[in-house]
Amino acid sequence: MTLISEHIEPDTRERILVVAERLFREIGYQKTTVADIAKVLRMSPANVYRFFDSKKAIHEGVARSLMGGVQHAAEAIAARRGSAASRLRELMTTIHRMNCERFVGDSKLHEMVAIAMEESWEVCVFHMQQITGTIAGVIAEGAASGEFEAPDVPLAAMCACTAMMRFFHPQMIAQCATKPGPSLDQMIDFVLAGLAPRGKATKTG
Repeated sequence: MTLISEHIEPDTRERILVVAERLFREIGYQKTTVADIAKVLRMSPANVYRFFDSKKAIHEGVARSLMGGVQHAAEAIAARRGSAASRLRELMTTIHRMNCERFVGDSKLHEMVAIAMEESWEVCVFHMQQITGTIAGVIAEGAASGEFEAPDVPLAAMCACTAMMRFFHPQMIAQCATKPGPSLDQMIDFVLAGLAPRGKATKTG
């Protein structure tokens, strides 16, 4: 019996998150209630609360899943072979593309993420730390091979993420879409130029 319950509980949690994400996309985070989620799952709201103690906890679970997908993609790129500059370019481009697809193109889901960002939920802070750490790993490899010049790798990674905020942060992506500014490639060129050894330009296709 214990083994069965151990399999059922994670599965039920996952089903709750899948339905919650679908409802957040269809009717919006603010309008979705725990009762709505329970009704689709054909269970009582009390049963949903067995797995998540609040609607906010469900929200965090959905956000964690969506952001985790971006993080996994970034880690996969960082682990590949190739120059640090080409990996960093692909990594930054992928983060921007996935954030656009997941959070910006869908107005109702963007509402959910905007609330998460405004409230500085731990899941969002953790995600940003993970992304910065992944970028730091690529910069460290570039510095070790002589491709980059970065005496303080953690600082370089934080500066790179700050420079890319317009293209990383879901709210800023949406707000800056129609405003003048550098393109994604131009901003990445700027970041790579800042990491290049003095007297040397770093450019990747």
